[in-house]
Amino acid sequence: MKDTKLISWLNSSYLSGDNQTYIQSLYDTFLINPNSVEKEWRIFFSKIYNKKLKKEQKSKKKHGINTTDLDTTFLKKYKISQLIDAFRKDGHKNAHLDPLNLYQKKNIPNLNLNYYNLLETDLLINNNIIFFNNNNQLSSNTYLYQNLKEIYCNSIGFEYMHIENNEEKIWIQNYIECFVKENFLNKEERKKILKTLICAEELEIFLSKKFPGAKRFSLEGSETLIPMLHEIINYSGSLQVSDILLGMAHRGRLNVLINVFGKKERYLFNEFSNSYQDQFKSGDVKYHLGYHSKIKYNDKFINLILKCNPSHLEIINPVVMGCSRAHIDMLHNYDTNKILSVVIHGDASISGQGIVQETLNMSQTQGYNVGGSIHLVINNQIGFTTSDKKNLRSSDYCTDIAKMTNCPIFHVNADDPEAALFVTRMALDFRFNFKRDIFIDLVCYRRRGHNEADDPNVTQPVMYEKINKHPTVQKIYQNYLILKDIINKNYYDEIKYENKCKLEEEYSFFIRNKIKNTNENIQYKIKKNIEIKKINFKELKNIAISINTIPYEIDIHPKVKKIYQDRLEMIHGRKKIDWGTAENLAYASLVSQGISCRLSGEDIGRGTFFHRHSVIHNQSDGSIYIPINNIKDKKGKFYIWDSVLSEESVLAFEYGYSITNNNILTVWEAQFGDFANVAQVVIDQFISSGEQKWGYKCGLVMLLPHGYEGQGPEHSSARLERYLQLAAEDNIAICIPSTSAQIYHMLRCQVLQHIIKPLIIMSPKSLLRHPLSFSDFTELQHKNFLEIIDEIDSIPVKFLKQVIFCSGKIYYDLLQQRRINKQNDTAIIRIEKLYPFPKISFSKIMLSYTNVLNFAWCQEEPCNQGAWNYIQHHLQKMLPINSSLKYIGRPASSSPAVGNFFIHQKQQKEIVNDALNTYLIKG
Repeated sequence: MKDTKLISWLNSSYLSGDNQTYIQSLYDTFLINPNSVEKEWRIFFSKIYNKKLKKEQKSKKKHGINTTDLDTTFLKKYKISQLIDAFRKDGHKNAHLDPLNLYQKKNIPNLNLNYYNLLETDLLINNNIIFFNNNNQLSSNTYLYQNLKEIYCNSIGFEYMHIENNEEKIWIQNYIECFVKENFLNKEERKKILKTLICAEELEIFLSKKFPGAKRFSLEGSETLIPMLHEIINYSGSLQVSDILLGMAHRGRLNVLINVFGKKERYLFNEFSNSYQDQFKSGDVKYHLGYHSKIKYNDKFINLILKCNPSHLEIINPVVMGCSRAHIDMLHNYDTNKILSVVIHGDASISGQGIVQETLNMSQTQGYNVGGSIHLVINNQIGFTTSDKKNLRSSDYCTDIAKMTNCPIFHVNADDPEAALFVTRMALDFRFNFKRDIFIDLVCYRRRGHNEADDPNVTQPVMYEKINKHPTVQKIYQNYLILKDIINKNYYDEIKYENKCKLEEEYSFFIRNKIKNTNENIQYKIKKNIEIKKINFKELKNIAISINTIPYEIDIHPKVKKIYQDRLEMIHGRKKIDWGTAENLAYASLVSQGISCRLSGEDIGRGTFFHRHSVIHNQSDGSIYIPINNIKDKKGKFYIWDSVLSEESVLAFEYGYSITNNNILTVWEAQFGDFANVAQVVIDQFISSGEQKWGYKCGLVMLLPHGYEGQGPEHSSARLERYLQLAAEDNIAICIPSTSAQIYHMLRCQVLQHIIKPLIIMSPKSLLRHPLSFSDFTELQHKNFLEIIDEIDSIPVKFLKQVIFCSGKIYYDLLQQRRINKQNDTAIIRIEKLYPFPKISFSKIMLSYTNVLNFAWCQEEPCNQGAWNYIQHHLQKMLPINSSLKYIGRPASSSPAVGNFFIHQKQQKEIVNDALNTYLIKG
């Protein structure tokens, strides 16, 4: 019932109108539990309530009614509300979560009756106390305190009072208090749980007997994960989910592949054998491999996709999110309910590895939101061989990191499978209602060592003494169902026998037959299918005019306006095309032809060096205008997202996006090239080796601003040498374009060619505005990407005494100085594509220089960095006999560059002068 005093005040205040409903709901919440609203509102509502109470007391006195009882009743109600609030907030601290009982429960004073000076009789529910069950109220003879303990201090620990969103908090509260004690599983569902537990346990026992000592990172101790995953699939099927993407590390992976994905046991047995050969070039260990299954639910199929995982345990999280976002973007109506991402963590890794924080921070941002992920933590209470919390983390729970994004966290005892399924259903309901991440902390144990060759008793004698005596979850649940008269011993023996027979049959098949292609379903991706004709000059010019003509109603910043005016001048041939114009036109031309583009990175919309301006900010109202998205008859989509200040998580996300949809140009840009350093694990373990290990095709483009501009060691080098060291077996392409036409053709080729490889581009900084790097508009139409650019000045070959090879910005320093010197004895050749080395193009160009004996490689980077250690071997093989090859550049250094601008300039001048006179230098 609405409070008339509150309504009267609202109507006379600035909070009337739409705000009134919200404040009324806050006041209703305050009446139920004063502590559930913010302090400021609590003080305000208390004043209103006290005035109302005094008015009632005055009225009662007038009619001869004792008001002392009223005061006592109100105080009791207030204390009981505090007690309820305490259980909601701190009940998890007294919950029975640890199957091993390794740690004593904390004494939480405000969970005890004597803390409030309350008696048991005070807590008999009456109509004045609001506390929900499945009928939205408790009967008058129900003991409230016992209910609170059963709900909040049993096998589940609920953490949700930290959530700032009141609607989410109340939803969780009502769900828990309405349904947690409800008998939500029927007999058949309980039997199915037992069956999955038997299958999980028996597989591990079978593998330990047939392949003793082999590493498998078993699930033993956390078998409850299997029925939880089955519940996720069944629930998703009922909600029309089309794809479930799963990421997990080693622990329990083999069991999940067999008992969730339905991988044939014979294939797994083959992977344990010495004769096994992976279908890919080098392959990977069996507990890293992914899989794809189609799971039938009623009359439809759900794609169940497990992504391959390297040894970096948590790095798969953003990759799975990127894959999920790619699926979502391909849907016509951007329906996040069709795609579900599920990530399985380890307890030590979730709290110990920074990629988790980066991914959570990114999870609700515009370009990276996937509608929420389900996070399952296999909490076996040990990290490798460390189990003391004082050594593992600085927080009570491994999941405390989830609080940074206000995620609900449900801790559950893995020895109670029914409780685990309850929180699984609840987590799924929450995710699909609120499109937010949610965490389930499955508290269990690890029955074996870190791997099966390890003896855990060496470092955890007390823990493993308990584990050795502790019954398995399958045994515990079997006895529970027998006690409940749901099954008998014969039923259990039958299921166990059937499972053993199946395993023996599959093993016999493996022994008798040679198994091939065990991972035939390892991938699930969109196949590349692009057939696009070359765009003609008129179409290209119209597109260029379209994306550079800004509507008059857009209040554009004067500096940006000048850039767009200059671009129109370039298109009409009055100026040459600069870098930003050419790059934007590459994207626009692809979009006009039906190919979508996705750009991502820190400040990528504007461009770190104020060059791109693909996104225009209206100076009047802050709204944004994206010219490429306003092309007439646009066929493709253009996504451009300023990312969070994280390289590792964002690059991993874009990798996942790229391997899922090869029909889109996916570009990630580092703000400075060296920023990619902190994403090295993504580059090493996914981008450079993903195809070799797992067969993943990736067309991701990495733009890494590179070039020595005198800005110190951290902003000079994009670490070209690292990418060249990783290059082998045509796994990636590495280019250093030196003209705007080159970047235009390179970006278009990346998506139009049928060879799908990651492309590493050492993109420029000062060259973005260097007039010599600009191209004629006709070069965008009539030329293609050039792997090597020959000498551009008219230098007679007969006068040549030397040829300098180089890449990138140093070329223009050499060119300008040579022209100043009026030096016609030196040719300068740019190598635009470093890997794979363009042997054919190089051989053709070298036909003009067969009589030259002096050659040099010139670079800005120190001798032990840059391209020298890679390229010298290719050059020496292909240069004329008896010729010499010299290195010109900075000496070897532990740091990429000096920090003093004047020293930098001096070094740069020396390098250029040495290069132009290298034939005079002996040795």
